[in-house]
Amino acid sequence: MSTPDEENVEHGRLERARARVSEAGRHQSNAAVMFHTALGDRLGIGVTDWKILGLLEENGPLTAGELVRLCGLAPASVTGVADRLERRGYVRRRKDERDGRRVLVELGPDLPGDVQRLFAGFLRRLDGLLERYDARELEAFADLLEEVARIQTESAAELTEEGEQGAGARR
Repeated sequence: MSTPDEENVEHGRLERARARVSEAGRHQSNAAVMFHTALGDRLGIGVTDWKILGLLEENGPLTAGELVRLCGLAPASVTGVADRLERRGYVRRRKDERDGRRVLVELGPDLPGDVQRLFAGFLRRLDGLLERYDARELEAFADLLEEVARIQTESAAELTEEGEQGAGARR
């Protein structure tokens, strides 16, 4: 059994660790946005367009509705992104072979072939970092990152819904 002093010390340590995780998350988020902005700049597109390409690369062809659910943006925003990317040849729309009523958005033929090269330095550094951790630690990191991504997507959807409701009230 622990003493009240030991419990206070542990509580303080827990609070400091939570604050550190929060601060580190903010720094990582800022760095990620800047990195992906730089990548988008290299391709001549915005960061949102770049991230939609990433969702398509990760998940394969998706409907606009599926993209909305994955990213939390408004349907009109996703349509605008798809339109811009289609004009550049980075995506194309096609009828779903299994259900002709559905239109899929998929990666297009004009996506630059050197996209993977743009990631090479980052991935090399990331691999070096991950070598410092054991499987148990990496699994805990993965759990945390997956949950943060889920929470951020839900929060983006909430912001989108609130914005649409506010816009409707102003009309």
